[in-house]
Amino acid sequence: MNTTKQESRIFLIADTHFGDKNIRLYEERPFPDTVTMDREMIRRWNAVVSDNDLVYHLGDFCSGGQARCRELLSQLKGRKFLVIGNHDTYLSPQEWRDLGFEECYDLPVILKDFFILSHAPLYVCRSMPYANLYGHVHSHPSYRSVSSRSACVSVERIDYTPILLETLRDQIREEERQETLHPSE
Repeated sequence: MNTTKQESRIFLIADTHFGDKNIRLYEERPFPDTVTMDREMIRRWNAVVSDNDLVYHLGDFCSGGQARCRELLSQLKGRKFLVIGNHDTYLSPQEWRDLGFEECYDLPVILKDFFILSHAPLYVCRSMPYANLYGHVHSHPSYRSVSSRSACVSVERIDYTPILLETLRDQIREEERQETLHPSE
């Protein structure tokens, strides 16, 4: 019998807006209604996340009140952490923890000494030793999905499915490599 514990993976996601009919319309999400949207995002989340994985939700989690948020959190696999977004401020960090997030932050978080996790994008240039992972901008074309110092994890950009930190890291490294090969572009 193999008794080694499976190593936790780290996933990121933002802007689920569970239960929000307006975001479904504004962002032209490919779901006929919010019930279908919520059910499909839960299915996609649970298809990739295991119970001991860590999931950093970078804000704008849920509409519909505390009971609905608690119900949703209980259906989602993983150890969940919230960086409060502009649509999450109706509850305090402690209230979000009481609903089921393991931890809740109202300021950006530095992860693995390199990634700054925030809800809205932050200014990070190539000379800084960090990369910013964020949400908030959804599918707005003014923002690239990935650059050499940032990545947007709004659900519209990641197929409504939590994305592995390692995948983002590899994408950022590839963007940096491309910028080094073609610096004037």
